[in-house]
Amino acid sequence: AGNPKLEYAVVEVQAEIMRFKYLIIAVDLAENLSETLGVGLSVKTIFKGKNLEHLTYKNPLFERNSPVVLGGDYISTDSGTGLVHIAPGHGREDYIIGQRYKLPILSPVDHMGKFTKEAGKFAGLNVLVDGTQEIISTLTSNGSLLKEELYFHKYPYDWRTKKPTIFRATEQWFASVEGFRDAALKAISEVQWIPAQGEHRIIPMVMERSDWCISRQRSWGVPIPVFYDEETGEPLLNKETINHIQGIIGEKGSDAWWELSIDELLPEQYRNNGKSYRKGTDTMDVWFDSGSSWASVVCQQLQSSYPADIYLEGSDQHRGWFQSSLLTSVAVNGIAPYKTVLTHGFTLDEQGRKQSKSLGNIIDPRIVINGGKNQKKEPPYGADVLRLWVSSVDYTSDVPLGENILRQMADVRQKIRNTARFLLGNLYDFNPARDAVFFEDLPELDRYMLHRMTEVFNNVTKAFDNYQFFRFFQTVQNFCVVDLSNFYLDVAKDRLYISVADSYRRRSCQTVLQIALENLARAIGPVLCHMAEDIWQFLPYETPYKSVFEAGWIRTEDKWQNPELATFWKKIRDIRIEVNRCLEEERMKKEIGSSLQAKLLLYTPDKEFRKCLQKLNPNHDIPIENSNGVDELRYILLVSQVILLEPNDPIIQSQNLPQDQQHILIRKAEGKKCDRCWNYSKRVGDSEEHPLLCERCIHALAKRF
Repeated sequence: AGNPKLEYAVVEVQAEIMRFKYLIIAVDLAENLSETLGVGLSVKTIFKGKNLEHLTYKNPLFERNSPVVLGGDYISTDSGTGLVHIAPGHGREDYIIGQRYKLPILSPVDHMGKFTKEAGKFAGLNVLVDGTQEIISTLTSNGSLLKEELYFHKYPYDWRTKKPTIFRATEQWFASVEGFRDAALKAISEVQWIPAQGEHRIIPMVMERSDWCISRQRSWGVPIPVFYDEETGEPLLNKETINHIQGIIGEKGSDAWWELSIDELLPEQYRNNGKSYRKGTDTMDVWFDSGSSWASVVCQQLQSSYPADIYLEGSDQHRGWFQSSLLTSVAVNGIAPYKTVLTHGFTLDEQGRKQSKSLGNIIDPRIVINGGKNQKKEPPYGADVLRLWVSSVDYTSDVPLGENILRQMADVRQKIRNTARFLLGNLYDFNPARDAVFFEDLPELDRYMLHRMTEVFNNVTKAFDNYQFFRFFQTVQNFCVVDLSNFYLDVAKDRLYISVADSYRRRSCQTVLQIALENLARAIGPVLCHMAEDIWQFLPYETPYKSVFEAGWIRTEDKWQNPELATFWKKIRDIRIEVNRCLEEERMKKEIGSSLQAKLLLYTPDKEFRKCLQKLNPNHDIPIENSNGVDELRYILLVSQVILLEPNDPIIQSQNLPQDQQHILIRKAEGKKCDRCWNYSKRVGDSEEHPLLCERCIHALAKRF
């Protein structure tokens, strides 16, 4: 074959030692070929490659005339002669050319890689070993071989055995996609693809797909139940034979095809019809096999669940299982076998390298969970940490995993566990049926936290519904660390430790803790399943459910939602962050130790906000009984006293503080330190009975706070 775009030349060989006087070669290769052959080549005429078409040449091995045909751009002037030998039975490009010119699709090689009788005297020789050497010898002896040399070039190798392979054309079974291609494309558009680009990947694959070769030549697999006429080779495959074989395999399994005789496998009407049959040895393409799994798993075992809710696999399966399942289902039923398809990337090592045995970077889940032989180097993280890591990553692309990442995940898990442990520890004497405070009677802080829980747990639900597990991870981590540990529980310790066990101040807090704990256990159940069950088993009160996985999903109430209240408390939390920063600065200066040693002077330029804050800052001289002991700035900001400044306050004027900005000033708290709660109060010492306690603790001892 030649290239119609190249120029060719007839050259005269200026040496008598060669059999041929004239050669046809690509013009651009004349000089190079002259050096390679070691002979002079003089150009006699030049012509376009297209003029080679339909000429004939004499085959130097079999003394037959063969046509010269035209190929494509793969015939180049990089090396060689500009002409190539083609074998339509041994390569895709050659096969296409052979079909174009109606050449015989000759493939004189058997399944063992040896020449068949069609190869004449070369029959029985291994193509890549002694066959090649014998052909070279024959060409040399008849004077047809101009040059033999070794050179580097690309060649197909078997990925498993690392040995060279050859292509050969064989008879196969094909499934035509053309008849239902449009239906398949329509079915694709009706499926939810996660991530969305999955749809854009599979569409061109289906649009450009040629007929599907569904047969394989393997020593194992599901047989293709075809009989062949031994005389003519014609296949026997019809409704009667398929139904008969289907009944046998349904009773005895697919091995029956290999184990039973022809007479046992043939329907009765074909046993004595004057013809002799043999069993086919082809097996089904495993993708056709697995792509039909919906028929047995979903349709038969889960009859009401077809199409399946979701198919889940790696991103490489757009070309594999997702597509084969789609095509078989659309061909039979006209619809996709799934409602949703979710694809994920693959796990890399910590340096972003693909895992391989040769690199020694295989990550074994069993070692991650149970630990390795050296448990200091490979500690047991447990299944929860591995599951938490899966939830933390963007699974739509390849993701790294290694010791440092696992250590970080273990830290996150421990923070969630510590939060749950604190909640459990402070519910030891709480029974929701007896001690819970009604929502309407809760302090404002607690009602805000219930609103916050509706936001958090609704986001968790949405994350799972949308398969955005990393949002679950972020939301739960943020809730445990920021909302609970750093804010609510930090504030709640005073209520839980100082007040009377059965006081409103403590029971209202425990009501919130109980709701948070149960919903946290439910929320983390799909990921941190062992921790969730541990929490549930250690609940200090009875529930109707023996397991968290029997307790249903998250439970929140619509009445908890209060966006206006949330906006106000968001501002307070922002102030708290700034206050903590200022307290830390004073601590670094050695001005204070504990935050309770501080008195806070706070100015905010927003007049309406100042009024709202004033409601949270009652006169400390009023009776304890007149305050709920919760919704006060001093408790929320963890300082002993708070003074809200007005624009005309002397301190604003004297320090020339801009009135359009927020200001936080830290001073030392007034009064003495209470030995019981460590708050500073000017009323420590008022009681003769308890001279070292503040007014709050005196009331607490009297069971009034």
